[in-house]
Amino acid sequence: GRMWVYTVGFTVLPHVGGFLGWFLNRKEIPAWYEKLKKPSWCPSRRMFPLAWTMLYTGMGYASYLVWSDLGGCGSKAIVPLGLYGAQLALNWAWPPLFFGARNLNMALADILCLDALAIGTLCSWYRINRLAALLLLPYLGWLAMATCLTIRIWKDNPQQKSD
Repeated sequence: GRMWVYTVGFTVLPHVGGFLGWFLNRKEIPAWYEKLKKPSWCPSRRMFPLAWTMLYTGMGYASYLVWSDLGGCGSKAIVPLGLYGAQLALNWAWPPLFFGARNLNMALADILCLDALAIGTLCSWYRINRLAALLLLPYLGWLAMATCLTIRIWKDNPQQKSD
């Protein structure tokens, strides 16, 4: 009977940090981000909330599937949910580093570590629940684009690099 509470909780969780990151840094987007040199293939600002809503929903539901298949937060869940939690923390840390601190060096280091943890999460989940792993594929695709975008912004805006 209470499984729907867990399903909703796990599905909503990633949105919490994503929303907070946007809310706390929303004024920096027009004030600073719009002035950065960006590549022609940079997605429109309107794409980001739509994409992240879908990606966070898929990722959150996938984490529920893994948690459920492992029977909760027992010893078998430490690595797969630990990797997930670590990558989610780095995901949530990126907007404050990039927009809030305007620190392109730290944002780049963050997203490169995030990529490794997200790939590790997918690999660990694949053995537990293939659907959960497949639900992470759009996220990894978007992360690849976001990483390339971060690298290009980092390279093309040398005056913006914070130490």
